[in-house]
Amino acid sequence: MSGDPFDEGGGSILRQPMAVWATAGAAVVAFMGIGLVDPILPSIAKGLDASPSQVSLLFTSYFLITAVAMLVTGFVSSRIGGRKTLLAGLALVIVFAALSGMSGSVGELVGFRAGWGLGNALFVSTSLAVIVGAAAGGSAAAILLYESALGLGMACGPLVGAVLGDMKWRYPFFGTAALMAVGFVAITVFLKEQPKPARKTSLLDPIKALGHGGLASAAASAFFYNYAFFTVLAFTPFVLNMSPYRSGGVFFAWGVLLAVFSVLVAPRLQERFGSLKVLGGSLVLMAADLLVLGYGNHTTAIVATILSGAFIGINNTVFTELALGVSDAPRPVASAGYNFVRWFAAAAAPFLAPKIEEWTDVHIPFVVAAVAAAVGAAVVGVRRKSLTHDAEELLPAHEREDANTGAGADAEEAAPSHAQAAGAR
Repeated sequence: MSGDPFDEGGGSILRQPMAVWATAGAAVVAFMGIGLVDPILPSIAKGLDASPSQVSLLFTSYFLITAVAMLVTGFVSSRIGGRKTLLAGLALVIVFAALSGMSGSVGELVGFRAGWGLGNALFVSTSLAVIVGAAAGGSAAAILLYESALGLGMACGPLVGAVLGDMKWRYPFFGTAALMAVGFVAITVFLKEQPKPARKTSLLDPIKALGHGGLASAAASAFFYNYAFFTVLAFTPFVLNMSPYRSGGVFFAWGVLLAVFSVLVAPRLQERFGSLKVLGGSLVLMAADLLVLGYGNHTTAIVATILSGAFIGINNTVFTELALGVSDAPRPVASAGYNFVRWFAAAAAPFLAPKIEEWTDVHIPFVVAAVAAAVGAAVVGVRRKSLTHDAEELLPAHEREDANTGAGADAEEAAPSHAQAAGAR
């Protein structure tokens, strides 16, 4: 990549309309919500007298609803417009984050997190399209800004959760509600409604898109990878058994590596070695790292947890690039189908990992996660031909259909899109 990444198309990405900053700021908070509860999971379990497997349902309910909502968000945004979809999502997050902080039982908290997941899906799935439509300096600048919001949110979520959660486990939820309320007001004031897409997305379009062998292969591999990813995110805090501050520090470092490797390292590796080799190698290395995490001592487990952020960052970038480019479906539709499959693994891992520990011992959940990562790599190898595509041939169709669809991508769609642009420069 040549030149200043903050000077795309002759204009700095820092010189943006207030509508873009309002949406990007709310996106940071939305991404923070994914890892916010990580450092306080043991505190929540203690405060609500719940087991690790019960508390891990906070992730399961959140991502299960997110998976199903991926079939709905394009349908909604293509009918009511991006601004109203963003505001609806923010309103749901505000309400359910506040209710989460007032929960009297783990069952209530799990239910409120499900509502939070619906709101987050509506917001995150639409925010990139809104930023691209409102940004100055072209889509590359907008995507880089969105990537920065993603990385900042993923890195800061555990840290904010630790700082507030160290005082009381309820405070991170109230803090999120307050920050999202600020985002709601900012978007209401600064963001004007954008034109609705010419073509409305149906509920079945994402499912139909999975009929393409390449997209189905990418989704299947990502399913196994996401199981490994969310074993780290949701189960490791119980294994490390640290104070909220220490756990927040570990996952802050994890998030920094995730952001750096997703935005800066992955594109360079892809340019040098090719996407499929990078993806297969990263999944194998992640499997090895998970075994070290599971069987190492406490210090080794901390290092392996942080290091996993590098592999997760690379995998996120390459997987989403494959999902968006391997088929000739409009990118938002392909993304919805892909995410519908992979988020089910994100819902399953937080529930199954503690159960597996209860049935066996603390090492086996990481063995299962390592096997899942290896299976993901095997799918990439076996389905290599289906995952290989001629990007130049597909690009015009994507551009035409994306212009007619107008729905947004999910949180991870930003990184690969920019990575692909970076590799071409």
